[in-house]
Amino acid sequence: MIERIEELLRNNRLFVEAQLRADPAYFERLAEGQHPEFLWIGCSDSRVPPDRITGTGPGDMFVHRNIANLVVQTDMNLLSVLQYAVEVLRVRHVIVCGHYGCGGVKAAMGCASHGLIDNWLRTIKDTQQYFRRQLEPLAQEARFRRLVELNVIEQVYNLGKTSVVQQAWREGRGPAIHGWVFELESGRIAALTGRIEDDEAMASVCKLHGAGALP
Repeated sequence: MIERIEELLRNNRLFVEAQLRADPAYFERLAEGQHPEFLWIGCSDSRVPPDRITGTGPGDMFVHRNIANLVVQTDMNLLSVLQYAVEVLRVRHVIVCGHYGCGGVKAAMGCASHGLIDNWLRTIKDTQQYFRRQLEPLAQEARFRRLVELNVIEQVYNLGKTSVVQQAWREGRGPAIHGWVFELESGRIAALTGRIEDDEAMASVCKLHGAGALP
């Protein structure tokens, strides 16, 4: 039996052969450079591959993933990706996409210690505490789903307040920000926010302006 790691290399060879049969110049064009229209900020969860669930191909989407799709102002990795995407690649849209059933959000809801990751999840715990009155009356599963949504909305707000996005908006060159959530059970994506392109639109997702309130 072929070991799984060897299977990956074999699959790559089959992929190359299939692509070249369909389009002999495919890899030559791919090597010429990238011009993505989208930056995807998503969860590292292996069940949520951004290209598969959006039907995009190589070169269409610049991608950053971390546990629970967080936008943390001190995360130099994310900020570097964001700056490159906005200032060099000139992406037109930045999508923050969470997903129901997120392990990071679930871990943040509990009191157990998980080690180093507890520091990373602190921002979700803060969101949970802020919206405590909204979340506490809900049944466990509904509370879990709602915190996933609130986490996305919070990260959209954090994204809009980064210096990179603020400068791009001042210069009138976008990008538009979107908050989405993916449902594993159905495979469908739902929009949690509208199209956000300025500070006025940001107020619609700011918790200090009542965003996230139950209808």
